[in-house]
Amino acid sequence: MRARIWKLFDAMSESYWFIPLLMALGAIAMSVIMVALDRIEGLNWLGRIPWLYANHPSGARALLQTIAGSMITVAGVTFSITIAAVANTSAQFGPRLMTNFMNDRGNQITFGTFVATFLYCLLILRTVRGGDDLSAADVFVPNFAILGGLFMALASLGVLIYFIHHIPESIHISEMTASVGRRLMSRIDALYPSPMREDTPNESGERAEIKSLNLPTEDVQAVYPSTTGFVQRVDRKHLSRVAQSNDVVLWVVKSAGDFASPGTPLVLAKPAGPVSEGVSADIRAAFVLGLRRTPSQDVLFLVNQLVEVAARALSPGVNDPFTATSCIDWLAAALGQLAGRATLSPYELDKSGNVIVTATQVDFERVADAIFSQLRPYVQADRNASAHTLRTMMELLAQLRTDEQRAIVLRHCEALRDGCMADLSHPRDQEMIDRMFADVASRWGHGTADRPAEAPSGG
Repeated sequence: MRARIWKLFDAMSESYWFIPLLMALGAIAMSVIMVALDRIEGLNWLGRIPWLYANHPSGARALLQTIAGSMITVAGVTFSITIAAVANTSAQFGPRLMTNFMNDRGNQITFGTFVATFLYCLLILRTVRGGDDLSAADVFVPNFAILGGLFMALASLGVLIYFIHHIPESIHISEMTASVGRRLMSRIDALYPSPMREDTPNESGERAEIKSLNLPTEDVQAVYPSTTGFVQRVDRKHLSRVAQSNDVVLWVVKSAGDFASPGTPLVLAKPAGPVSEGVSADIRAAFVLGLRRTPSQDVLFLVNQLVEVAARALSPGVNDPFTATSCIDWLAAALGQLAGRATLSPYELDKSGNVIVTATQVDFERVADAIFSQLRPYVQADRNASAHTLRTMMELLAQLRTDEQRAIVLRHCEALRDGCMADLSHPRDQEMIDRMFADVASRWGHGTADRPAEAPSGG
């Protein structure tokens, strides 16, 4: 149940309709309150403000119709142009960047302001009464509410000016990559809150412990999903309660970001005897599946977004190495941040200290592989991007906390050097990359005694 609540909260906070809906409901409530104030005060309050004057019914209708019509027109034209611009940018650098536009609070508030103003004026318009067929006693013009509509129109004009400034800025590729990079670092803060301590067990020890709890093959009950989609959330606390109450050990096969279908198990449970259909349903309740990946528990989703932008930027059709280097900077910053955080334990223990739930975790090595292994085929063919990547790796090595982390990055440095030797055609480019790698290797103790430890020549 808690996983479902998380999914609903994520859907509302990242949707394009939730904030506009709240603002529309606020406009409805405001229209009711304003009309009620007009009925209570009448025209008495106008006399206390000399520069205000009462509206006639025909003038009030014309004013409200003008505001309402202009708001819905501006909303339609503005957002149609914006979506076209964002779609063009996403086609060039990846469709997953559309989610950043959908999640933008400024865009949501702008759309909500236009809709709220339109709806408010429409509701006030229906309360205006007056005409040749009505006596003076039956005429009603909500002057206070009309004044509120004028203020909302002025607010909408200010929001429109902000929106015109904000959209070109938000669809600029540097801003889009920075937005993804900030979200990635924020997710690392949320998912890995504890800093690494000197007495924290190293990753090799964790891996040895994992190997002792390999996936079982006998006396096992597999729990399959009832639908097909990407795993968006896994409630490990819920799985722990299920495991304790039924005296079983659970192996989580599918983690956040993995694709699951009814033919692939989510969880393996041992022993199989206690796992009835009701227990299987309870285990499935800990998983939230959806049609797309989300970053709530999936750091690699945001990593892949930046990798995709960098890969597209280095493609022959785009040929934009500067965007690629910007993505590499953000990825290296996030990796350096992750290097200083304690890796989450892959286990949940019962009160006696026995393992009851085990699941693979996204650690430093997995993130580094997702960054450098995926980018290497594109980077190694570009002189500027490869040189920048090696410099970035050198800066990253200075931030790392353990020899194991440095060995991982050095392995990727060597693989990039080898790829550059194969793909770069100019001998001077090859020589520059070779010198840069020799400098990296000599500084961090990687065995390349036959290579001179010269500084890079700049280029």
